[in-house]
Amino acid sequence: MLRKILCAALCLCLTLGSSSASALNYSQHFDNDSTFETLEEARANEVAYLNSATGRTYVTDPAMDTYPQGTTYVYRSAKMYTSLSAANRMNTNILIYTDQSFADKAEALAYLQGLGLTSQIDEASGSVVLVTPIDKENGFGTADQYAYYQMQSAMFNIGYSQKVDDTTTNYYADSAYYGGLTYRYLIGVGAGATFLNDYIASTLDYISRVAGMLLVNGGMEKIRQVAAPVPVYLVNASDAIIEKYKSANDAEASGYENGYQYYYNQAKPQQKVVVNQTAELNAALIDDVYHNFFIKALRVPVLKAGLYSASTLYSAYNWNQAPYSLGVRNAIINGKTKDGINVIEHQEDRFKDIVTDKGEYIQTWYEMLPDEMLDGTAKDGSIPLILMCHGGGDDPVQAADDLGWLTLAGQKHFAIVAPLHTAAYDVLSSALPALVKYMLDTYPQLDRSRVYATGYSMGGGATNRALYGDASLFAAAVPMSATPYKHLDDQTAQFARVDIPVLFTTCTYDTSTHFDSKNGIIAEDYQMNINDYLSYNEMPTVTYDFQKYPISGFQADTYKATVLNGEYPNYTWMFLNQAGVPMVGLSVTEFLPHGLYEGYAELAWNFMKHYTRNPQSGAVQYNAYAD
Repeated sequence: MLRKILCAALCLCLTLGSSSASALNYSQHFDNDSTFETLEEARANEVAYLNSATGRTYVTDPAMDTYPQGTTYVYRSAKMYTSLSAANRMNTNILIYTDQSFADKAEALAYLQGLGLTSQIDEASGSVVLVTPIDKENGFGTADQYAYYQMQSAMFNIGYSQKVDDTTTNYYADSAYYGGLTYRYLIGVGAGATFLNDYIASTLDYISRVAGMLLVNGGMEKIRQVAAPVPVYLVNASDAIIEKYKSANDAEASGYENGYQYYYNQAKPQQKVVVNQTAELNAALIDDVYHNFFIKALRVPVLKAGLYSASTLYSAYNWNQAPYSLGVRNAIINGKTKDGINVIEHQEDRFKDIVTDKGEYIQTWYEMLPDEMLDGTAKDGSIPLILMCHGGGDDPVQAADDLGWLTLAGQKHFAIVAPLHTAAYDVLSSALPALVKYMLDTYPQLDRSRVYATGYSMGGGATNRALYGDASLFAAAVPMSATPYKHLDDQTAQFARVDIPVLFTTCTYDTSTHFDSKNGIIAEDYQMNINDYLSYNEMPTVTYDFQKYPISGFQADTYKATVLNGEYPNYTWMFLNQAGVPMVGLSVTEFLPHGLYEGYAELAWNFMKHYTRNPQSGAVQYNAYAD
């Protein structure tokens, strides 16, 4: 039988809380004005504001009930990311610790304004938290460390709720009002820097959630050590402090830029130590550190809660886990990344005819397009397109960032379309192919032969739905931790004429529909998925034997073991067709639970990039050397 798979000439072998319930009128941001409050004022005002803005019932977080009064101020930018979805995980939080005293709120605000911090957070969306010592005479100490723990618990507690009765659910307000998760940066000044060195950097549960620090004129006790890698910008630091941060970041390489020495890890360059022995604390320094240092890194929660942290008072809170994974950030500033990826929101009724029984459809989507697509310099048919589908608790842009797609798009300059699809989930087999066709028709620069589909969790299920809707649109697909989808018989008829390369991913602490953690094997749903796609690609199906072949249940034609992002072991099995082309695969990552991880985008891209689909013949081609 004539195969539907062809190898390209270069192939020598020939041989992923909850999203808003509706897609309609989606908003990433609150419609709030900027505010500057004492922490006590913020907690007095937050409930009324959030109740009005969301229609939910909010209460103050009890973690902050005993937080010391008279120590802390909160500046909130206008248009904070909303708590109605995972968008508020994108709020930037800058915490600044100083022993400087302030006579009143006006003086405290002037201090932040003078450093340019209010301007920075207005640009980013989020909050600046200004913290002064509890003991005004003796300065920062152990009591301030506990206060840090209280605030960390509350700010990270995104989406936490408690059911009161059949009609009432209480949400915790502090995280929604001034909290965040992924973009958390610390500034220490004088004794504040010493406090961060001694009490925060030395504690894994604290420092491993920080994406960057600026420490000005700080000391550090000899016995203290830095507990985890963290990007740090040191101003007037001793040699001993520099060495401790170099050691924590495994910095084995160095450089010199703009008059400053820096040290970094070559495999993970975000693990970086900048040494500036001449700077003064001013707005120019803050601007430089923020734009050229802080926003280069992010932190993503990836481990089971409690593995490396004690059973403390607020251990049951959302996202209360450590360490967070340190990753590369490609920050969006005024709708664009520094390396030329434009993030464009669309809200249109273009797909209103593809509608659920409840009248819901895809109305909101985000296009992430390289400059050359918009300035006319890209040739027609030159830019790959990725359909990226978010998980059930995610915002499309937040998911793209957390998974590493924004960073990779900036490096490879492909395009991404990321729909908000929760409400339209039941019609995605029609809606997602329609969205892809719209993109191809709208942007002639897109390469119709290099269109790929991927997504995490519910987004993995959406990926499957897109394939069953029209697999001929896609050159390859990577459903990640995909929710099960029971396909219709008529949807499988297309595979009589269409082959589709597919890689399923999961992890060893994944949910039970993907991985059976108790027995250490892939779950039945994944077993069926693999056999389904083997069948579609006219390849022999698998009889699973987990005693003989742990984890996967089969031997496959190829096997590769690697380490994602230098952190977590990963195993990949691939089945080859008669032409020697890898067509169906399984990827399992050790130790990670169900959740977004920056290394997943590169894992998916390294599979998908090898495939093209001839727009005329529909045949899939494989290039082993594609990049």
